[in-house]
Amino acid sequence: MSGMRLENKVCVITGARGGIGTASAAVFEREGAHVIGVDVIDGAPGHMSLRVDVTDEQQVTDMYARVREEFGRVDVVFNNAGISPPDDGSVLDTPLSAWERVQQVNLRSVFLCCKHGIPHLLAGGGGSVINTASFVAVVGAATSQISYTASKGGVLALSRELGVEFARRGVRVNALCPGPVDTPLLRELYASDPEQAKRRLVHVPIGRFARAEEIANAALFLASDESSYVTASTFLVDGGLSGAYTTPL
Repeated sequence: MSGMRLENKVCVITGARGGIGTASAAVFEREGAHVIGVDVIDGAPGHMSLRVDVTDEQQVTDMYARVREEFGRVDVVFNNAGISPPDDGSVLDTPLSAWERVQQVNLRSVFLCCKHGIPHLLAGGGGSVINTASFVAVVGAATSQISYTASKGGVLALSRELGVEFARRGVRVNALCPGPVDTPLLRELYASDPEQAKRRLVHVPIGRFARAEEIANAALFLASDESSYVTASTFLVDGGLSGAYTTPL
């Protein structure tokens, strides 16, 4: 049921062509938002679709300027762009080039989008920043993706600090930490290694990977005024994974 919880809010979603981004764009629009879908390739969903490399500072500043010019304000910044390439594995095997590529997309982009997005939120009297981190920011895994894990830990720490810094200025900043999500990214990652997927799934108490819509609903809460007292939080939506010692039989 629609409650129009984001009525007339201007929401910028990066990584909007991915599973979580696409689902979030649909949910946000259903709830009355003006969605600006941003991705590195064309065709992102939303009222406005922008092709932007969010690791490029000039492109990020231009993106917000264009949104502000078109809609007059920015209310929600959902920094969701991220990659998890197959050459990011154990620290013993991951090449420096892979490490740096993941850090650029997953962490540098969040820094840039916060640096240049938050001033627009402040100008409008406040708003919500949602940074997609991950459950791997709070637990360790023997099936490592070392740069991905480190980047998401960085996103979590950055979000916490910004949430505290801007708490009294009307800008809330939260780290959305999904568990494994049934998205094209995850399916691609595990298509060549079903055993690894099975090994990871066994640790999820709910017994399945999340649907992208379930993560989008969490993002909706953080974007809406319903979460007005939530900031600097580690917002885990992981099917109980991070809280489990053993999983139910």
